Amino acid sequence: MITKYFTKVSVRFNPFSEAAKPVRLFIGRIPGVQKSGCTIDYKILNGNEEPLVKVTFKDKNVMEINPENKRFEDLRAYFDAHSRKLALKDAISE
Repeated sequence: MITKYFTKVSVRFNPFSEAAKPVRLFIGRIPGVQKSGCTIDYKILNGNEEPLVKVTFKDKNVMEINPENKRFEDLRAYFDAHSRKLALKDAISE
């Protein structure tokens, strides 16, 4: 997972639901060094609110996804699509 371009990660999930596993894996894949440059906001749900993973990138693009019926691989692929575009822009500008 390409986390180099993340500036903010916001997650909302119920820790006792099935949607919690891919969210926990997603947060766990953000390296500790990256966490100092990337703000991570957590919200634990206990009601009927929808779970959400929302990522803000360095270019101010915001992507969000409902992890309820997704796997970790789906979350990774969704956010990596934009990260690869930013990596390509960096490679071209060098």
